[in-house]
Amino acid sequence: MGLRTNSKGVPIRKEKQRKELYQLLGKLPDLGRPISVKVVSREERDEFIVEKLLLDINGLELVPAYFTKPKEAKGKVPVVLFNHSHFGQYEVGKEEFIRGRKEMQSPPYALALARAGYAGLCLDGWGFGERSGRTENELFKEMLWKGQVMWGMMVYDNLRALDYLQTREDVDSRRIATMGMSMGSTMSWWLAALDERIKVCVDLCCLTDFQTLIEEKGLNLHGIYYYVPDLLNHFTTAQINSLIAPRPHLGLAGRFDPLTPQKGLEKIDKELKAVYQKEGAPEAWQLRMYDVGHLETPEMRQEIMAFLKKWL
Repeated sequence: MGLRTNSKGVPIRKEKQRKELYQLLGKLPDLGRPISVKVVSREERDEFIVEKLLLDINGLELVPAYFTKPKEAKGKVPVVLFNHSHFGQYEVGKEEFIRGRKEMQSPPYALALARAGYAGLCLDGWGFGERSGRTENELFKEMLWKGQVMWGMMVYDNLRALDYLQTREDVDSRRIATMGMSMGSTMSWWLAALDERIKVCVDLCCLTDFQTLIEEKGLNLHGIYYYVPDLLNHFTTAQINSLIAPRPHLGLAGRFDPLTPQKGLEKIDKELKAVYQKEGAPEAWQLRMYDVGHLETPEMRQEIMAFLKKWL
């Protein structure tokens, strides 16, 4: 007997799990509220076009973002929702997408994706970039008082970013990927787990097994934003990531990265291999581990671009 599905063909068990996962994210704005966008500027560079946007997506504060696409693009192009990292550098935010950072390879992903024929979108997360007026701790505490979860508010903004991408006539909304490093990595697998509009997921240096992190006393290595109340009573990291299957998912990690203990990576890998095998897509899940710490190597960059080329 096959899996029972709803009218959209989504297995009912996964649909229920997604709702349960989303409900753990606190009191969030209505996913159906109208959204709007203002184009602040549009710049043509040598190889790509960059638009600076102000998105009204949560009803609480405007969200600055960059949208990029290849300069010579015609018609609809596939798009990557890029999630910026943390590194305690709150002033950086979405600038990482355009300008890069020392922990990542060159060129910055805005240019790398454009050269490969992809559009890109990157938001400033709560407390980052042009939204960095209040500290992470201050935001977390105020949200907690209001029944909100900082991570939930961050995820919400990116889910609405998917809604925005679907309104753009120059985007192929059937070909959306998401990726990021560190905090952006975690955002990528959460988004892909929650929303099937994401067809490809790439996470770089933050696929962390929660239980192993506790055992290895690594909780203070992740920012306060990361912690979702009651999560461990409902989901493991592997269970969240299993909601992505059978869609293509590439994980990249450093064996010496304390944020992602190797024992936990091996546990996740074993479980996801079994899930993807069961769902008939064993080649769609790949975990690559390198003898490095918390950074992107040239080999990782090659793997990522090849994975996008194959699956997106």
